[in-house]
Amino acid sequence: MRSNKSSRTGLYLLLAALLIGVGLLLTAFALRPSLAIGVDRLARLRAWFANPAANSEWTVLGGKRCTPDAPMLMPTDGYIGFGRGDSFRPGHRHSGYDIFTPDGAVNTTPVIAAYDGYLTREGDWRSSVIIRHPDFQPVVGGEQIWTYYTHMASADGAQSFIASQFPPGTHDLFVPAGTLLGYQGNWSGTAGNPTGIHLHFSVVKSTPSGGYENETDIDNTYDPAPFLGVTRNAAGVLICEGGSDQ
Repeated sequence: MRSNKSSRTGLYLLLAALLIGVGLLLTAFALRPSLAIGVDRLARLRAWFANPAANSEWTVLGGKRCTPDAPMLMPTDGYIGFGRGDSFRPGHRHSGYDIFTPDGAVNTTPVIAAYDGYLTREGDWRSSVIIRHPDFQPVVGGEQIWTYYTHMASADGAQSFIASQFPPGTHDLFVPAGTLLGYQGNWSGTAGNPTGIHLHFSVVKSTPSGGYENETDIDNTYDPAPFLGVTRNAAGVLICEGGSDQ
C-alpha cells in the first residue's frame, strides 16, 4: 500500500511540475514580443548615449511643439527612450515617456511645464511635481487631467533639482506653460540604485473626487503622444516631426 501511495504521489508531483513548466514556457512565449522590443529600445538608447549627434533626428527639444496643433509643449530636451506601454521586464508596462538628456550630467537639462495649470508638490516628494489641468478640451474633450514630472533629484535623493519656488507642500499654484520646474536627475526612489539621467513624463487621469490617480498604473494614464504631437517613425522611435516654436 505504501509503495502504491508513494508512486501516485510521485506521479502527481511530476504532472504538477510539467504543468508549471508548460505554463512558464507559454508565458515566456507570450511575453517574447514585448521583451524583444524592450531589448531593442535599450540597444537604441545605448547608441544614442554614445553619440547623440549621429541620431539628431531622434532628439526632442523642450519648449517646442512637435506639430503646430500639438496641445502641449515638449517638457525637456532629449531622446524618448521608452514610451507608454513599453516593457522593461516581464509583466511591466511603462506609464509614460522617459526622456533622456543629451547633456550627460544631472541638474543641467531644464524641465518645463508642458501646459498652463496648477502645480502641486507633496510634502514628501523629493523629485516630483504634478500639474492639474482643469477642463482640458484637446484630446479628452473637457476632462480634468494632470501632467506628472519626476526624477528631478540626485542619485542619493539628498539634493532636489526642483525649482526653489516649488518647495515641498506646494499645492495648486498656478504656473503657465513653459515655467521652469527643475532639472533632470537620476533619483529612482531608492538610494544606491540610480536611474539614467532623464525625465519621466506622464499624463494622468483624475479620480472621481478630482484628485490624481496613481500614475504607476498604466490604466490611470493617457498616451502622451496626442498631447505632445509625438509619432513613431518606421523604426519605432518616438520623434517630433515638426518642432515648432511656442
